[in-house]
Amino acid sequence: MKDIYVVGAILIKDQRILCAQRGGAKSLAYLWEFPGGKIEAGETAQGALKRELEEELKIQVQVSPEIFDTSAYEYDFGRVHLTTIICQLEQGEPFLTEHKAIKWLKPSELKSLDWAPADLPAVDKLSQMTL
Repeated sequence: MKDIYVVGAILIKDQRILCAQRGGAKSLAYLWEFPGGKIEAGETAQGALKRELEEELKIQVQVSPEIFDTSAYEYDFGRVHLTTIICQLEQGEPFLTEHKAIKWLKPSELKSLDWAPADLPAVDKLSQMTL
């Protein structure tokens, strides 16, 4: 089984968290996720997250040095190892280049979406929090 290492942003603005819906042409079509992407060789999780958010959403963020959560989920295409990290929006407004839609939700509203399985542990943890 192929191991895939990815990072996701828990991007906070005005006490809400950015949720991104995957497009229909990708695996896990139309499921919701924390935006981010693959960690490239030689990159830290924080460095990969900064790069991915610049590429995918055209935004600049401040990335926490601490890891919020890690999870692993076995899909039919491989085992995804997801690291989530809290970020603060520094510059720009999210612009969709890869995702179908985005929503800013309070932690208590997160479970209303149909999340990709690897993201669920972080969703469960966040839904108990107050920002």
